[in-house]
Amino acid sequence: MTTASEPRTSTGVPLPPAATDQPPAPPGPAAPPQGPPAGTAAGTAPGTAPLRALLGYARPHRAVLLGTLLVVLVASASGLVQPLVAQHVLATLGSGGSVVGPIVLLGVLVVLGAGLTGLQSWWQQRTSERVVRQVRRDLVFRLIRLRVPELDSRPPGDLIARVTSDSTLLQSAATEGLVLVANGALSVVGAVVLMGVVNLELLAVTLGVMVVVGVVIMLVLPRIREAVARGQQSVGAVGAALDRTLGAARTVKANGAELRETGTAGDAIESSYQAGLLAARYVAMVKILSGVSIQAAFLSVLGVGGALVASGHLTAPALIAFLLYVFYLASPIGSLIAGAGMLQQGLGAVGRIEQVKQMAVEEDVDDASPVAVRTHSTAPAVEFDDVQFSYAGRAQALRGVTYTVGGGTQTALVGLSGAGKTTMFALLQRFYEPTAGQIRIGGVDIATLPRSEVRRRIAYVEQESPVMAGTIEDNLRYSSIGATDEDIAEALRVTRLDALIERLPDGLRTQVGTRGVQLSGGERQRLAIARALLRKPEVLLLDEATAQLDARNEQALRDAVDQAGRRCTVILIAHRLSTVTAADQIVVLEHGRVRALGTHQELVDNDELYRELAASQMLVGEDGDPVEDLAPVS
Repeated sequence: MTTASEPRTSTGVPLPPAATDQPPAPPGPAAPPQGPPAGTAAGTAPGTAPLRALLGYARPHRAVLLGTLLVVLVASASGLVQPLVAQHVLATLGSGGSVVGPIVLLGVLVVLGAGLTGLQSWWQQRTSERVVRQVRRDLVFRLIRLRVPELDSRPPGDLIARVTSDSTLLQSAATEGLVLVANGALSVVGAVVLMGVVNLELLAVTLGVMVVVGVVIMLVLPRIREAVARGQQSVGAVGAALDRTLGAARTVKANGAELRETGTAGDAIESSYQAGLLAARYVAMVKILSGVSIQAAFLSVLGVGGALVASGHLTAPALIAFLLYVFYLASPIGSLIAGAGMLQQGLGAVGRIEQVKQMAVEEDVDDASPVAVRTHSTAPAVEFDDVQFSYAGRAQALRGVTYTVGGGTQTALVGLSGAGKTTMFALLQRFYEPTAGQIRIGGVDIATLPRSEVRRRIAYVEQESPVMAGTIEDNLRYSSIGATDEDIAEALRVTRLDALIERLPDGLRTQVGTRGVQLSGGERQRLAIARALLRKPEVLLLDEATAQLDARNEQALRDAVDQAGRRCTVILIAHRLSTVTAADQIVVLEHGRVRALGTHQELVDNDELYRELAASQMLVGEDGDPVEDLAPVS
């Protein structure tokens, strides 16, 4: 049974992870971007929906775009009049009249057309930059707020490509493409009308040639869109491959996998190249056909028009004017085809951008108050009441889990890998929603609270202890922007980072590098714990938070957790039982169920699995008696 609030992906893609106790593994080297077929928005029909979305991006700028179109039309009108003026000049020369006036008018029309074209170019480029700015803002806003299941099922590099390369294609399509199509279509209509004024027979010849070529072009244009969509999907795969490799650079180098990873990225690059070539072929074909149509029309008009002039049914100036209109058609037809090509490329990108809009986001989060505000004068109790949870397409991760963590106490979660420990932390922070049961903090069901409120009450130290690029101070203040210098100094002292800060030339302003690579694993872990303590939470979650610490620093951190436990409720996950023997309560989990509850000694006496775990770490002998002469083994 699934509750209505359970997050779902827009594509139905199963949400991993590899084990119920661990976050999903990163995608493999050949993992393609997931989602609807390239070029279509998720859950929408291909064709009309992307076009409607594209027009939606242009709608806020319709006043400027209409003004731009008006300028273009005036410029085009000046070009349309020029053949008629030229005909008048030729007719005047034939009759011996003065041509000064017509020539001056012709010059004014040329200058006016050039000036208006420059103005139109500026307005158009400015508008296109504004469109892409808004699209990128919207995408970034949504991507940062995507629900965790959505993020787990998609490579980050592919999502980033939608903000960068896909939005760039949209930039031209939503402004220049639309203006070119509108201008080209209206200019062609105007030219056709004036050509009909000059001679209807020659107009029929011209249209006959161009209609045949136009039908072929319309069959080719959709292929451009399909090729561009495939190319953008491959670009996303390149980004995903690089993100995967660079995010584990030391692992790649240590295993000598550079050639393999280069090959993986190279395959995606080759796929993008082939798709780009295919699109280029179609674009070249369209340009050839448009050029051929003009030349064929010119030759047909020249042949038929020459015969009409010879028979006296058409004057030479009229034939010349008509031929000028045929040449004039090259420009609006070129604009029409170029605009249609841009629209097809943009539609290929719009489909991928619209997929992001179909992904589920956390709408009840905000950054208005990143500092936790205590709502209880005492540390609240945390209750799991018959909680069940399943990752999509997998067996149940939690099977009716029920237990209570007393306010201001320490509870440790232990068990074999895959027992569901990390899953419970994810549910506590509403990264996922339980499929049944309730989780309460201070007696309040967290499902009734905004996610932002739940997370303000909780501080979480992940097993990997991620550190953000920036300075040490940036990382410390990340969860508590308003922390005082005294608060920071105390957190550094408790986590024994104060000595490290004193040794560093730049102190708190020392850069930690991407993902904190300038720090050791233990330093990153202590920094993550200091960041959590600065938050002064009601509930502190520690996921194997001392795994990378030496014995001395581990004891210091245990003391710090003990101090924190006096003002907040502490829940910790531990594989090293030596770190939790003093916990108020230990919950033993097995296959998503609570197997046993109690203190360390109670569980040693009464639970076979816990006694086995303790014996394997030499905390007790096989008979369950304490091992006095052996230190705990990490």
